[in-house]
Amino acid sequence: MDGAVAVVTGGGSGIGAATALALAAEGWRVVLAGRRREALQAVAEQDGAGRLHPVPTDVTDEASVRALFDAAVDTHGRVDLLFNNAGSFGTARSIDEIPLAEWQAAVAVNLTGVFLCTREAFRVMRSQQPQGGRIINNGSISAQVPRPMSAAYTATKHAVSGLTKSTSLDGRAHGIACGQIDVGNAATDMTETMASGVLQADGSIRAEPRMAAADVARAVVYMASLPLEANVANMTVLATAMPYIGRG
Repeated sequence: MDGAVAVVTGGGSGIGAATALALAAEGWRVVLAGRRREALQAVAEQDGAGRLHPVPTDVTDEASVRALFDAAVDTHGRVDLLFNNAGSFGTARSIDEIPLAEWQAAVAVNLTGVFLCTREAFRVMRSQQPQGGRIINNGSISAQVPRPMSAAYTATKHAVSGLTKSTSLDGRAHGIACGQIDVGNAATDMTETMASGVLQADGSIRAEPRMAAADVARAVVYMASLPLEANVANMTVLATAMPYIGRG
């Protein structure tokens, strides 16, 4: 994939940063998107080949997302891959205690942000020559089954699964493949509490094993490396011993 162009959202830390670095190591040129310029720059400096291009972006803002993809095309000429990784857990609450503002914030980042980035990537991929590209959405295992006290996060991640399938279907005529990776317990700042103890479905509090974010990145790189004639529609990558199978 030497010279191919990727856009990675949520690229300032965690899975996004690990994936951007893994793609760069395979020869990709990566446009690194996130809200914090300093964090993006710190990630970019870890790549000695200068393949990471930081572009501060708010995925909930239509104009900001358009500017991100315009910057990618202006700098690199095309977009071959979008990794929709930006997301937010929010505060753990019972569904009757979720303020509307928190619900709307979850929808804005986890769903509308994915839509806006997908729309712009689709626009670019459809019109570029050679035509086509790949979109990979970070769905989370909460796109399959919920954790307690996570109605907003779970609802948005289930919605991402529907968006993934619709994008995959609409993209067929234009050489655009779309798949989803559902991640369970990658060791990032967002999952710190899982290492010390997190609420389980039976009401207990238990620490959960985590896996390296680099292992998720390897899976994304594999999905991205396939020819456009082949697609991983859905992949689940999780810490082996986490209480997921039989979570209920």
